[in-house]
Amino acid sequence: MFLFREEKLMKMKTIFIAGIIQGSKKGKVLHSQDYRKNLKRILNRYFPEAKVIDPVAVHPESVYYTYETGKRVFHKSIKEALSSDLFIAYLPEASMGTAIEMWECHKKKIPIWTISPLKENWVVKFLSKKVFSSLKELESYLKKCRRRL
Repeated sequence: MFLFREEKLMKMKTIFIAGIIQGSKKGKVLHSQDYRKNLKRILNRYFPEAKVIDPVAVHPESVYYTYETGKRVFHKSIKEALSSDLFIAYLPEASMGTAIEMWECHKKKIPIWTISPLKENWVVKFLSKKVFSSLKELESYLKKCRRRL
């Protein structure tokens, strides 16, 4: 069963990429952000006309921002997420910032797809319309959707 009629799925105009940045790391330490490049490659293949919003691409050094700048960027990212047609979260482990973005998108009925092994985590389980265990599984799903068109 597919989340949307396939025709609607392939016409997404704006897709927001969210995911773990610092997670539970202490200090100004980041998780690898390589997943963003791979996810954008997949999205560009299946949604070539969509605008993909990646806040880390715009703010790669945000961990070093001043308090005020960081606060402004955090709230701006939430607003950008709320302007999207699809919200995709990459969560190999919990992320407080992504959970907040997911909650806000859920309240606005923006579809949330999560790529995560945390299928029993309540934020993942109850807010996501679709949960994929890996980027590969997401890509297989999109490939199947495309074949049905």
